[in-house]
Amino acid sequence: MSALRRNAVFICAWLLFWALMILVELQDFIRNEHSHALWKPLLWTGSSGLVATLFTLVQLHATRDSDALLATPSRWFARQALWLPLYWIGFTPLAFGMRLAVYALAGETYGHDPWPKVFLYESMKISIFFGLFTAVRFGVQSYRALLDEKLRLEQAAALLRQAQLQRLAQQMQPHFLFNALNTISSLMHSDVELADATLVQLAEVLRATLALGDAHEASLDFELRLARGYAGVMAARFDGRVTIGWEVDEALLGQRLPAMSLQPLIENVFKHTVEQRRGAVRVGVSAIREAGQMVLRVEDDVGTLAPAATGAPAPSSSAIDAPGGIGLANLRARLRALHGERASLSLAARDGGGVRAELRLPCAS
Repeated sequence: MSALRRNAVFICAWLLFWALMILVELQDFIRNEHSHALWKPLLWTGSSGLVATLFTLVQLHATRDSDALLATPSRWFARQALWLPLYWIGFTPLAFGMRLAVYALAGETYGHDPWPKVFLYESMKISIFFGLFTAVRFGVQSYRALLDEKLRLEQAAALLRQAQLQRLAQQMQPHFLFNALNTISSLMHSDVELADATLVQLAEVLRATLALGDAHEASLDFELRLARGYAGVMAARFDGRVTIGWEVDEALLGQRLPAMSLQPLIENVFKHTVEQRRGAVRVGVSAIREAGQMVLRVEDDVGTLAPAATGAPAPSSSAIDAPGGIGLANLRARLRALHGERASLSLAARDGGGVRAELRLPCAS
């Protein structure tokens, strides 16, 4: 940002101040002198404004590196006070010299009090002006420094959040790959052809994750393709034991959400419900818009929550731990980093039996 734009408010305030001073001088002149020589009050106040502006610019240029002293106001004001003698010595000769010269060119004489009295009066007046200007400048620069510090802190927090998201995303990819390879490994002992087909499907899923790169957000459409690929790999392992239904509002396909956020919810069902049961399990995956939020639900019809979540005893092998494993803990951390309190992930028991995992996050219009 240029110095002119950075100090635009201060410059406008300065010009407005001197414009008001000239207007006041004009009104006093018209009321008291009853003369049409309006150039005189313009000269009186205008010469003071020009000299004050010149000295102020010199002072600002010489003390442009004084922002480091704002934390210690006494030192900052002491440095500015060093310039006060310049105003005492130079203001009166320059301002009155301009008036005398213009009056001489107009063929008139500029009358004023004796010089000692003029110097004393003008020095007192410029000291008051200098004090007010310095106090206002301190306030403006302190406020600006506060905003700059706030911006630096926000930028640092954003960089830290981005680094955290990248670390979490990098953690998710090997975790996902480890679980998928374990599935294929178990299939190789029972059905080599199915294991081979599943490996091909896994390759497609991994190709999609590589296309994601370092991005920490993805579209719902991408997440669904990744989740369907993972579900296909897992369904091959538990052939005939799981049925998955998909119900998605197509208007939400372009919505953004944390990368690899739907897959951990499906993985949770396979790990804690499908693997622990011999019977069939129905799994439903849905995405809807509700009260300005995108709501993703993954639910099954037979799972149970752990005692910590339900407050009642539950079978030891089939209970889903409410906090979840690495996948859900990772997802919760990424939701906090991206959306804070505006997003949530919860696990709850369904009324008709089973467990529902529900992810809610802000939905762009």
